[in-house]
Amino acid sequence: MNQTAHLWLFFVMVLGVIVLPGLDMAFVMASSLVDGRRCGLSAVAGIVTGGAVHVTLGAIGIGVVLRLFPAAFNAMLLAGALYIAWIGLSLWRGASALGEIGETRSRTLPATFGRAVLTCLLNPKAYVFMLAIFPQFLRPEYGPVWLQAVVLGLIIALTQAAVYGAMALGAAGARDWLRRNPEGQVRVGQAVGVVLLLAALSTAWGGWRGL
Repeated sequence: MNQTAHLWLFFVMVLGVIVLPGLDMAFVMASSLVDGRRCGLSAVAGIVTGGAVHVTLGAIGIGVVLRLFPAAFNAMLLAGALYIAWIGLSLWRGASALGEIGETRSRTLPATFGRAVLTCLLNPKAYVFMLAIFPQFLRPEYGPVWLQAVVLGLIIALTQAAVYGAMALGAAGARDWLRRNPEGQVRVGQAVGVVLLLAALSTAWGGWRGL
């Protein structure tokens, strides 16, 4: 396989992982639905930043550490599951995050950005990707490993920006309709909450079984 085909294969795998519904996607959509397009795009920027941290940690060998100490990986999975469950339960119990859509923001842009970074850093799916897939695409025959990591990181960042950016703009477009439909706000909030709770249960089960 030549280097161009190698990068295209990586892009396809990254796209497949990103388009699957998960914590990052739900947070971006919730931010746009609650606080509008600018907050949604701020959340996208936070997710991309968190992704850059994942790539950096993967490149310097944290994957090796987690392979040598599986308990650390399981603890990370459980921590991410608890965080997901906390957000999901908050939405379900009152759908407050989507039930108070108004003209003013419930969270500032920097706060949205920071929470998005934390959301990405606690996303178990990202760690599974960095452990199982990312290292396979670092090939010594293609040049300096650090440069390859930068290129792969750019592919991840651009794909995240495109997919989550489209989600943010789409959710922001639905915000006006939700503002006119209070019951719809609650139902959408509860639906997102259920998705996050199911994701948390799945992640916690995986960590409990020692995956």
